[in-house]
Amino acid sequence: MATNTTFFRARVPADRLRKAGKILEQLGMKPGDAFNMLLAQIELRKGLPFDVTTHPTPVLSTNDQASAWTEALGVY
Repeated sequence: MATNTTFFRARVPADRLRKAGKILEQLGMKPGDAFNMLLAQIELRKGLPFDVTTHPTPVLSTNDQASAWTEALGVY
């Protein structure tokens, strides 16, 4: 069964697309695949799959990350 698709165009900084494209290539993906995954997550979550805020969560130190993982998942 054929899927109904549409063509979508967007302007993005060339350097950003190039850098992201290299990473996606390592993952065996194309930029369109990643965009489609983003749209699927938006549909599933009924919103963005990440927080959009002017007050980002601080990045944890390595030790704090280890503690958080151990607390959440137990000792490996």
